[in-house]
Parts: sequence; C-alpha cells; structure tokens
Amino acid sequence: MRGKLPLAAGTGKSVPVECCQVCHGKQLESILFLGYLPPVNQMRTIGETPFEQPSYPAELLYCPECDLVQIGLIVDPEVLFPPEYPYTSGTTRILHQNFQDLAEESRELLGLTEKDLIVDVGSNDGTLLSKFESQGHKVYGIEPTDAGQLARDRGIETMQSFFTPEAARKARKKKGAATLVTAANCFAHIENIHSIVEGVLELLPEDGVFVNESHYLIPLLDTLQYDTIYHEHLRYYSVTSLKNLLESHGLELIHVKAIPSHGGSVRVYAARKGKRPIQPSVNDFLTMEQDRGPMVEQLNRFKQQVVVSKLNLMKLLAEIKAEGGRIIGISAPSRASTMTNYVGLDDGLIDYVVEIKGSRKIGKLMPGKTIPVIEESRMFDEQPEYALLFSWHIADELMPKLRSLGYKGSFIVPLPEPRIVEV
Repeated sequence: MRGKLPLAAGTGKSVPVECCQVCHGKQLESILFLGYLPPVNQMRTIGETPFEQPSYPAELLYCPECDLVQIGLIVDPEVLFPPEYPYTSGTTRILHQNFQDLAEESRELLGLTEKDLIVDVGSNDGTLLSKFESQGHKVYGIEPTDAGQLARDRGIETMQSFFTPEAARKARKKKGAATLVTAANCFAHIENIHSIVEGVLELLPEDGVFVNESHYLIPLLDTLQYDTIYHEHLRYYSVTSLKNLLESHGLELIHVKAIPSHGGSVRVYAARKGKRPIQPSVNDFLTMEQDRGPMVEQLNRFKQQVVVSKLNLMKLLAEIKAEGGRIIGISAPSRASTMTNYVGLDDGLIDYVVEIKGSRKIGKLMPGKTIPVIEESRMFDEQPEYALLFSWHIADELMPKLRSLGYKGSFIVPLPEPRIVEV
C-alpha cells in the first residue's frame, strides 16, 4: 500500500505533482500543456464588475511505471468544490439512463437484495442512489457540497462531508457495512487516492464490492477530448492503471464495462481478491489496451492532433464571423470552460451560451470569460445562424431536440474534427 502525498485540501493552495499520484514514480513525462485555466465551476454573476480570479497551470503528465495519465497540479478541493458548486447530475438525461443501468446491472451481477446497503461517494443530488432506492435497497450518500441538500429534500439520507477514511468509519458506525460502494464521476476527482480506497475498504464487508465510473482514457484519446482536461480531473484512467491502483490495496477487478456518459467512460467493479468471480470482460479490456501499443506513443499523437483541431476550430469560427454570422454556445458543462480558455473563445466570437431552464449556471459568466449564460428560450426567439455544441459528445441527442423546439440555424460540432452540421 502506498504512502500519502502532500495534500492541497484545506490549505487554499495548490500542490505540484512531482511524483505519480498512484505509484509515486518520479519519471513523469509531460504530454500537453493547456495554459492557465480558471476553476471550471467558479462563475461570476452577469453584470458583476470583473475582479481578480485564480487560474492554474493545466498540464497533462504520464507515468510509465503504472500507466497513469494525470494532471500536473492539485488544487485545494475547497476551491474547486465550494458549497455552492453548480453541477447537478439530475439535469442530464443520459446520466439518468446510465445510473438506472448501473443499478440493474449491479443487482443482477452481485445478487443484491433489499437487505443490502448501497453507499454513494460524491452522491451529488442523489440521482444515482434514487435508482437503487426504487429497487428497494437501503441507500446512503456522502457529498461535500450543498447538492447534498437536494438529495435530502427527496428523502435520501446524506452526510455533507468530503470522503475520507474517518467519514467512512462514521458512515459505517451509523448505517452498517455497505454491500456496494459506488463512486460515479468522482473517483478521478479526489486527491490522495490511496486514502479514498482505504475509506472504501472501511465501508465494505469481506465480500463487498466497489464500483467506480470515470472518464475513460481510450475514447478521450481517440476523440481528442482535450476539453475534459481540467483541475477537477486529477487522473485519467485506463483499465490497466485502475488495475494497478486497486491491486495495491488487495482488490482485483471483477467486471469492466464501457459506458457512454461524458463522451466515453468506463465502469469498473472490484472486490477483495478471491471473494467474487472474475468476468471475461476484465481480460478483454486489458488485452485491448495492450494491443493498442505503447501509451506514450498514443499520447504524443494525441498532442499533435489536439493542436491541429484547435487551429481548425478557430479557423472555422473566424470564417463565420468574417461573413457576419452570429454564434452562440449550447450548454455550459465543465468541459466548455477548458475549450473557451484553451482555444481563446470570448464574447467577440460567442454571443452567449444557453442552458435549460432551472440550471444553476443561468445568470452567470463562463469561467474566466465575459460570455453570459442565459436560458435557452432566447435562441429560439433570436435564431442566431450558428450554435456551437459545447456538449458535443451528445450532439446526436441535442441537435434533433433543438431542431424540434424550433431552432433553424446550423450546428458546429467542435470535436474531434470541427465541422458544420445540418439536421
């Protein structure tokens, strides 16, 4: 089991990654530098006088010893995940579907019964736990932000806390052991990952199972998702790197599944060695990753392709503006902050960004920019000629929906190759 790295939590400062977050290897290789980026969920209010805001270097590093790709700077999580953190998982249809699939798959794969407790780490507004609750299971959430109140409002018991071994012990003392611990879209977000796995083990009985969902490195590389590189994402897992991490804690992979959320994620089940049968999917994924060739070569190709894609996007937008075209942005996910700041988009190129009614981002400005985020009805009234899809990974869902609601303009899909799409 690995020791602890210096922590940023609670210091208000950032900690450079000088050795690998998992294996502590010191031969880290620099892959891509995206410049200095603001926290993706710190958004000023529209009309507010601009004032000094933090920004942090965003560098992608690779550890050849354990195959982990990781960010080069750990920012204090209290900066990245303030109580007023605006993201809520319940506003995304694809996540509802994914979480329902996770609940049904876990029930079948693990033989869950109504007696079993499911604990969700980083439970946000309780959307995932609600899927298990509807199947009759006992549920409990651990969430550091005010989104946990949204879960409590729907009757899902939630501890408001960052996840630590101490928080895990408190949860177990209160609720008992958890047959299943889930960590969806947060297992790559939390610093001191070894402490997190130790906390998970505190919650699990001998035959308990841990399942995590994280953005998957392979589709990230294949579709040039540089926009998912930001400081909330400390690590970018392959199945190989997850295997190396979990094995250092006496856990083994028992099932792996690719899932569509966030432009391509991976769901990985793990249990203590010898306690659960291993599914063929584990070897299938590990073999596929090995057959792709050396990771460092894949990462170097990724860098070159990202640079070209950035230039092509700016060229496309410049041509549209030269012809007098109006461009707006569709949705303001965290990835939009990286794209606007890395590519250099501002309110001279993007008039405004729209979000669905009820979004906590409406009335704010894009991080580090003066591009306003407003309710989507305005785009139907004004009919701008072009709409840039910041949530391009769900373009096939968004474009027909917006067309059916009355939008008549053209769509711009920025990645992997910028293009104009008519639907």
